[in-house]
Amino acid sequence: QVQLVESGGGLVQPGGSLRLSCAASGTIFSIYDMGWYRQAPGTQRELVARIFKTGTTDYADSVKGRFTISRDNAKNTVYLQMNNLKPEDTAVYLCNAIFLTKVYWGQGTQVTVSS
Repeated sequence: QVQLVESGGGLVQPGGSLRLSCAASGTIFSIYDMGWYRQAPGTQRELVARIFKTGTTDYADSVKGRFTISRDNAKNTVYLQMNNLKPEDTAVYLCNAIFLTKVYWGQGTQVTVSS
């Protein structure tokens, strides 16, 4: 069973930065494609960024140039560096792991961007 635990969320002012972490356990982390999603109240969950096991990355247009996803296979952790945060980035951010047909989700961490 794969367990994903997110951390690093919080309250930040517009223009500020946060770094989210997602620690994985119970699996061989390096074989998984990892992603960050977010969900704001009343909206559908949306992809923010993903990093494949090859290291290739992919971003939503709304975060390109501001967010950076990375992974440390030695630490079984995926990161999301978020810079120049905007109020519209406010959401619960969730980590996911995909290997073939298996998909796992973390519980999420709240990010609130407000002055």
